[in-house]
Amino acid sequence: MFAQAIRMTLRDWRAGQLRFLLVALVVAVAALSASGFFIDRLRAALDRDAHQLLGADMVITADQPAPQAWRDEARRRGLQQAFTVVFPSMAQAGEGDASLSQLASIKAVTSGYPLRGRVRVANNAEQANDGLGDPAADIPAAGTVWVDAGLLPALNTQVGGTIRLGDQSFTIARLIAAEPDRGASFMNFAPRVMLREDDLQATGLVQPGARITYRMLVAGQDIQAVQAFDGWLQATIKAGNLRNVRLESLEAGRPEMRATLDRADRFLSLVGLLSAMLAAVAVAMAARRFMARNLDACAMLRCLGLTQNQVTALYLIEFALVGLLGSLIGVALGFLSHFVLLKSLGALMVADLPPATIVPALQGMAVGMLLLAGFALPPVLQLRNVPHNRVIRREAAAPQPMALATYGLGLASFFALLLWQARDVKLASLTGLGFLAAFGIFGLIGWLGLNVLKPLRGAVHSQAWRFAVTSLQRRPGATVVQVVSLALGLMALLLLTVVRGDLMTAWRNATPPDAPNRFIINIQPDQKEPIAAKLAGAGVANVPLYPMIRGRLTAINDKPVTATTYTDERAKGLAEREFNLSTMADIPPENKIVAGQWYADQEGKPEASVEEGIAKTLGLKLGDRMRFDIAGSPVEATITSLRKLEWGSMRVNFFVVINPKAMADTPQSWITAFHLPKQHAAMGNTLARDYPNLTVVDVGAVLRQVQGVLDQVMLAVEFLFGFTLISGVLVLYAALMGSQDERTREAGLLRALGATRQQLSRAQLIEFLLVGALAGVLAATGAAAMGWGLATYQFKFDWVFNPGVWAAGLAAGALCAIIGGYLGLRSVLKHPPLQTLRNA
Repeated sequence: MFAQAIRMTLRDWRAGQLRFLLVALVVAVAALSASGFFIDRLRAALDRDAHQLLGADMVITADQPAPQAWRDEARRRGLQQAFTVVFPSMAQAGEGDASLSQLASIKAVTSGYPLRGRVRVANNAEQANDGLGDPAADIPAAGTVWVDAGLLPALNTQVGGTIRLGDQSFTIARLIAAEPDRGASFMNFAPRVMLREDDLQATGLVQPGARITYRMLVAGQDIQAVQAFDGWLQATIKAGNLRNVRLESLEAGRPEMRATLDRADRFLSLVGLLSAMLAAVAVAMAARRFMARNLDACAMLRCLGLTQNQVTALYLIEFALVGLLGSLIGVALGFLSHFVLLKSLGALMVADLPPATIVPALQGMAVGMLLLAGFALPPVLQLRNVPHNRVIRREAAAPQPMALATYGLGLASFFALLLWQARDVKLASLTGLGFLAAFGIFGLIGWLGLNVLKPLRGAVHSQAWRFAVTSLQRRPGATVVQVVSLALGLMALLLLTVVRGDLMTAWRNATPPDAPNRFIINIQPDQKEPIAAKLAGAGVANVPLYPMIRGRLTAINDKPVTATTYTDERAKGLAEREFNLSTMADIPPENKIVAGQWYADQEGKPEASVEEGIAKTLGLKLGDRMRFDIAGSPVEATITSLRKLEWGSMRVNFFVVINPKAMADTPQSWITAFHLPKQHAAMGNTLARDYPNLTVVDVGAVLRQVQGVLDQVMLAVEFLFGFTLISGVLVLYAALMGSQDERTREAGLLRALGATRQQLSRAQLIEFLLVGALAGVLAATGAAAMGWGLATYQFKFDWVFNPGVWAAGLAAGALCAIIGGYLGLRSVLKHPPLQTLRNA
């Protein structure tokens, strides 16, 4: 039986009946394997290198130096240690009236810092600003400091110059280009000054009551030893009920980067979904065409004595061999292709990626066999029901319940594949249901279109027109299937081309190139107008100013809030520190109400709007009453709305906004965010010099990092879209060629009855133009609807309909019609009418 199956496979391969099925499988598996290998290696690299963002494998943060017992325990376990001390202070340069000062973030480090990653330093300010520098071999030498390039113009100094920290003067030795564990808190955005811990005592800056953060960095060759030390520390902290001690995580402090990367992951998942769906359609159509062409061969096998089970086994073995071969080739092609993907993302890779594991290869093989089982098995099982008398009479038995049940298997396989690729139930459901809804709607509209054409058969006095309309009416089921297939394929292609461009434009606009790159904090009421005037002179107009009020959350619904109220570490931290509150009449830009409503009566009862993420962390809901201690005065407000913030916009965001009446008597300073053109970059330093109370924060480096990630990931998306585009072309080809045999027989019969070649050519062209035009309009409508749905409900950004989608749909439909007409006409010309009738 196996030998016979191999002989049948070779015969069908030589006849060209398996090639299209193999190509569809190869493209599908290659597309999914390429992304699989990439994600697998990237995940392994992150597991290996993510600790570089901490500068260690583990970091203990506290407001007091790490106890000696902790240091001894880490040493006993064979772990490396390093320590940092971070606090804000003023850096000064110059003498007398020429003296300048600037708020800086002072960081004292011990030898060996950082334990993971490297500090990069440079001598050139432009290189340092761009993050370009050489890895530092050690920490700053005694009596020297490394500083951010932005500190030089603020203090009117340069590399080799002198700055004063407290009671001690230091020489600026190098400029900091990259600091792996810097983080993204506001204080860390202040210009950095790094010195060795041995020099810290001489400055006299460490005084009782100072806001100082102590960090103990731990790393080890054996990650299990680090994890064991982590467990020991947690137990020690819990047993001693120690406060203000936490273990830092990689998730903290980068919401704008997480928002960008989350969207990148969703785009990559969308690409995988489209590839999977198109591959499923292509495989199903290829298998159906194979089944139609093997009906006679199957009947002959039954006449030669083979049972239904034997026939089924033969074809199952044949398809299994094709599936294994296609999956192997697809995995190999995907493995080679993922190197191109890695090349496009090379700028994001800080080190060589670990070698690929076998898991993506096994997943690729599983995808190939799943596609084959779910979408090729139903047509194959119908071959077992081919009757013996088909050799004489062209009849086929109705599909049996078992064969029909396999279509349910195909549907289940389809959704399983969507969930596997998306790793997001919402995205998989939205995309899958969108395509299934499109399938049903397209079928209904195609059937209605055929009924509309019926009375128009005689409306045009052209034999070719009547031939075309009659041909469409003669095969209503096949015509509807062709319209639906063409529409689905074109919809995917439009989604990948025109609509994809709109999605990416909206995505880029979520973090636009002119996003704010400067923050100014601590603006006093009498400074608002002069600062706005100075910014207007630098080309920054209509600067939004927001009040910022410091307050500590003391109670929720009259229940006191302390660190012991929560078990979650982030919730504990929020309960222990002050909030940055604000008050305003209108909802800020880039904020969206997700529950409740923005307060309409500004002078009514105190109301609060809370960010949905912090509400979830603190267990807050609509109607809860929050009490804050603001400069010794209690302020209580009821939560009337929850907001979703657009972190990627880099604008000023507040976790809690309270209506103006409740905050009228509270002490307020002001904050703003704006985009400062590069040619006016010195304006930030000018403002800090003219208004010493201001804190001017340059977030340009973070913005460049976000934009860099966005650009690199878009390259990866473009590359993966290439695979999906090929899948879409395969679907279109299968749809156009699915009825080629039947059209060839009809054309042969018509030519035998006297129809001219020119009439047949025009009839086919009209028929394909009608089908293509309808499919193009349906595809454009479906693609626009899916684009709106994805942008609105999944990617969470504004969507603008593009009329060019419908023009592109009509053009694509017409192009497919011309190609299909050409292919059909060429096939007719190759087969003389007599030969066609003999083969019929």
